[in-house]
This record gives sequence, C-alpha cells and structure tokens, in this order.
Amino acid sequence: MAKARPTVLEVAGREVAITNPDKVYFPHAGHTKLDLAKYYAAVAEGALMGIAARPIVLKRYVNGAEGEAFFQKRAPAQHPDWIETVELRFPSGRTAQEVVVRDAAQLLWIVNLGCIDLNPHPVRVDDLEHPDELRVDLDPGPGIGWDDVRRVALIVRDVLDERGLYGWPKTSGSRGMHVNVRIQPRWSFDQVRRAALALAREVERRAPERATSKWWKEERHGVFLDYNQNAKDRTVASAWSVRPTRDARVSMPLAWEEVADCDPAAFTLVTAPARLAERGDASAGIDATAGSLAGLLELSAAQEAAGFGDAPWPPHYQKQDDEPPRVTPSRRKRDMGGPENGVSTKAGSRRRSRQPLITIAKAEHEADARAGLERWTARHPTAAARLDVDDVLVDSMRGRSSTWTRIRVNLRHVPQGERPAEEPPDPDYDPWDSARRPSRAPKTRSSS
Repeated sequence: MAKARPTVLEVAGREVAITNPDKVYFPHAGHTKLDLAKYYAAVAEGALMGIAARPIVLKRYVNGAEGEAFFQKRAPAQHPDWIETVELRFPSGRTAQEVVVRDAAQLLWIVNLGCIDLNPHPVRVDDLEHPDELRVDLDPGPGIGWDDVRRVALIVRDVLDERGLYGWPKTSGSRGMHVNVRIQPRWSFDQVRRAALALAREVERRAPERATSKWWKEERHGVFLDYNQNAKDRTVASAWSVRPTRDARVSMPLAWEEVADCDPAAFTLVTAPARLAERGDASAGIDATAGSLAGLLELSAAQEAAGFGDAPWPPHYQKQDDEPPRVTPSRRKRDMGGPENGVSTKAGSRRRSRQPLITIAKAEHEADARAGLERWTARHPTAAARLDVDDVLVDSMRGRSSTWTRIRVNLRHVPQGERPAEEPPDPDYDPWDSARRPSRAPKTRSSS
C-alpha cells in the first residue's frame, strides 16, 4: 500500500511536513500522528516554556505509543539547517550533538521523528554544567493512589517554601506528579542532586507512612521521591508533554489550589488545548522564581552531620566515594550473615516494603518478558490464579539508550504459606552490561 502523502503544517513562519500523518499512534483512543502534531501546534506556547533553549533527548516511538521506544541522544545526521544542536558531555565522557528547540516549527520537527513526550535536560545551552531546574519526581508504588501522591506533593511545597524556593506542580501524565523548581544556575549537577536528596529525606521524615527516599525497591513504600532524576544526563517529561498511555494523557501544569481535587485522567491530547486557551499556562511564571539552593544544601549538611551519607546512584554512574554499596539491602544482609550495614535512623532499622513483590522477568523486549511471565504462571498455577489484574506490574524501564521491560508480581492475595519463592528472573536482561551480546537480531524499525 502506498504511503499517505505528508501533511504540511505552517507554524512559526515555516512549513513542517508530517510524514505518514494517518498512522495510528494511540490505538485505544484512535489518535493519529497528525493528531499529535496538531496538539503540539496548539499548545506550543506552553510546551516551549519547559523545553526552549534546552538540549533534548529524542525518545522516539516510531510504532506509536504501544510500540517499543528508543532513546536517541544524537541529532539525526540529516536535518534542516534551521534545526539547532549543541554538544553535550555525559558522565561517561562521551559527547553528542543534541537537538535544541526554540520555536514551534522545531518542536513539530522532532514530533515528526516519532517523539510523543518531550525530554529536555535541566540546563540551557548557554550554561550546560549548571542546572537551572531542580526536579521533584513523585513516583507512587504498587497499590498507592492519587490521594497519597497529592498529599506528598503538598508536603514538598511546604519544605520548599521553608527553604526559600517555589515549586511548580504538574501531573506526570501517568500515576504520579512532578514539582519543578527554578533555581539560579550557580550549582553543579552533584549539588543539585544532593539538594534533591535532602528534600526527599525531609519529606520522608514528615510523612514516614506515605513517602520514601529509599532507592532500593524492596525498601520502598508509598510515594518514592526520585532524587536521582537530578543526576547529570537524566531527563523528565516536560509540561504539556503527551505521554504514551492508552488515553494519550498529558503532563499538566497545575496551580497549587488545584492539586487536592484534580483528576489526572482529565488532561488528555483532546482536552488540554482548550484548557490552555481558556485558562492559560499555570506554570507561565516559572522563570521569574529562580531561587537559591542554599537552604536545601544547609538541610543536607545537617542531615550529614546526623549520620546520613550519600544514597545510591543509578547503576551506570561512577561509584562515589561515600556512596553505600550497590547491592540490594537483602542481598547485603545475606552476604554478611547479619543485619544490614547502612545509615541508621532515629526510628531504628530500615523500613521494609509492605508489598510482597517478586521480579519475574527482565527483558530487552516486552514480548520476551511476557513470555517469561507465562512460564512462571505455568510453574505456579495456584498462585497465579489468585492474582488480580493490577498484581502484575509491567514496567518500561530506562536503560543506557533504550527502554527495557521488567515484570513483577505482587503476591498480596496469595496466602503467605503458598507464596512461591523468588526465582532468578527469566529472562534476566542486564541493560548496563556493555559486554553483552544481543539475545536476538534487533527488530527493524518502521518509518515514523
């Protein structure tokens, strides 16, 4: 079948061709690639607030929202002369020319590449080593509802306010929430991460039943404040981004008075443009609120004096001098034959996850992970029969340059005496093993 002719959209004084405009990107909702491009044209004023003059990682869904995504840090070799790039240096020492977006035409050009959500770095092109944004990522664990997320967000607001900073909340476009904090570009990535860790620990101290700063999933409960989103080379979907959900949900900026009562599902590719036209962008004033990290760094110093050292970094980062061991606490305990070593707290030992979660599969491709789940189900039919739909957790995880899939099972509905012991994941994919051989020939990527 012949491909559909490109549709040309006129934006920012340029004509941008949208190739394969009728390609369905959201099968459940029926939205096409052209629908996505028209959405971004309609909300460009808001979307550019979060991405303008920043390097962007291209997260490309060339087969739509339900296909496998891949990260492309380097700008395509063939690009128009009106597409700006900047050289970015990564923790590994490697460099790449990344795309920089300043106007709606450049925005639609990356959308045409298959970008559904927008993933900018927290720096501007005029100073690539000093972030001007601290990002608070509130990630609810299994079984945690929106009420806990918004309550934790309000505590984040209070802590920031006490430390002289203003947070700008937005829905994540999934189950969580983000709070962006504009800061003066004076501090290094490591200092910004340190400030984010101090914030997470303080929120956990104030709401120990709802919030956690613990990196290891077996220790988490409630809402995780992912401080590592502030490490260099990490990105978070920006405001007004469409997310790859069945309903094409949008990461929506909110006023603080909206947080308590809003429904994240109300903000979609269909509804968001009208909200922007009628109410404007709730985060329009963010650039006028750049503040100092001094207050949070003072909090960090006080925490360190009380015995709280560094916390784990993502696995592909260089090991830090004062970082705790990069093994799960349960494995550390088994290896040492006794209680875990680690930072003590006034409350005593580390908190354990309240959910009996086991990891079933880790795979480069979702189909392989689901095949592993089927094998587990065949081995444990009695336990599998007791699972609810939301007890099977299929997570799209970010690797070095692509996503991979992890499947976990929550055994909360399986009587303790009948719960299968955790087995080695099948398959057991390691996205950080640079020496691994591909498990199979890579799939051919279709045109976007």
